[in-house]
Amino acid sequence: MTRHTFDNPPSFEGIASEKWDLHKGKDILPLWVADMDFPAPPSVLDALERRIGRGVLGYTTVSAAYKQAVAGWMARRHGWQAQPEWVRFCPGVVVSLSVIVRACTQPGDAVVIQPPVYPPFRSVVEDNGRELVLNPLLRREDGRYEMNFAQLEEQLAEERVKLLILCSPHNPVGRVWTREELLRVAELCGRHGVLVVSDEIHADLVFEPGRFVPFASISEEAAALALVCTSPSKTFNIAGMNTSNMVIPNPQLRTAVTAELKRGALGSISALGHAAVIGAYEGGEDWLEEALAYIRANQQFLVEALGRSVPELSVAAPEGTYLLWLDCLGLGLADAELHRFFLEKARIQLSPGSSFVEGGAGFMRLNAACSRATAEEAARRIAAAVQELRASR
Repeated sequence: MTRHTFDNPPSFEGIASEKWDLHKGKDILPLWVADMDFPAPPSVLDALERRIGRGVLGYTTVSAAYKQAVAGWMARRHGWQAQPEWVRFCPGVVVSLSVIVRACTQPGDAVVIQPPVYPPFRSVVEDNGRELVLNPLLRREDGRYEMNFAQLEEQLAEERVKLLILCSPHNPVGRVWTREELLRVAELCGRHGVLVVSDEIHADLVFEPGRFVPFASISEEAAALALVCTSPSKTFNIAGMNTSNMVIPNPQLRTAVTAELKRGALGSISALGHAAVIGAYEGGEDWLEEALAYIRANQQFLVEALGRSVPELSVAAPEGTYLLWLDCLGLGLADAELHRFFLEKARIQLSPGSSFVEGGAGFMRLNAACSRATAEEAARRIAAAVQELRASR
């Protein structure tokens, strides 16, 4: 196995990086937007170099090789025998969610989401004229989140609920749903005729091999009502390639989504995106294993360092994703104050928990896919800022 280096991040100067340019020149660590501070895998960079070397960057089709690369990865990595013909390209997972909402529901229909959750889940429902139904996760005393199945069953019994958007693994709380939990979702949704959109963009960022279970793989009944959204963007740090895929076993649902893609003129893939996806899925697995080990070490370091020096914060290493969900309630700060505290006192840009629809007040999300030096500096800055806050009281 090739040894990859993650300690020395590349330069972000002059590349219009959304993550690093927000507070450019202000000595603020950007640990917010969900991409990594690592170069893309060599297999991706080599594929891009070969494609550019051809000198042709014209219109590109979603080829059979592309679909086979997606399906092959699902089989090797997750044991899911998805068929290449089930794959539909889309420029991004959020775009895919919006396409599915329009293709599979009507204006006025209700759609369920489970906050605290990725903010665009709300917008793709409301911006498309559908009714938003919240099924908040339950947080146990030990900080572990679970689904509120009793409430969900009541909500699905309402005739207007046509769709559930599942975040699996969950962003931001880091849960990787068990097979039993997913079977319960499938059983309830199947009973009430509700489709399931499973956003599985973080599926590969799970630290226990075999722990992640694709929703559509759990049963034939689940596959019949599933529309899986996936992408190599988080896994291989290629979000700028604007590539994602919907994997839809049900032919009727696939036809509806294909028609909506056509209406929106969303089927065109870029030449470089096409090359990057094949390069990632066919040659990036060794790089991913090393990246996961590095990120997990960062997460564990931050959990232990903050646990020692900042008892006001509570944080546990997630089951999946490269994120940390910081419980900052012990600081006693209102949400606006909390955001300013991290930005102005700790000089760190995090994602405010209050933006995750509901249930995130008093929390902040931290991206641990950074160099160890950055993680160490983040822990030092947080500890110093909290010490100053204590002294001021």
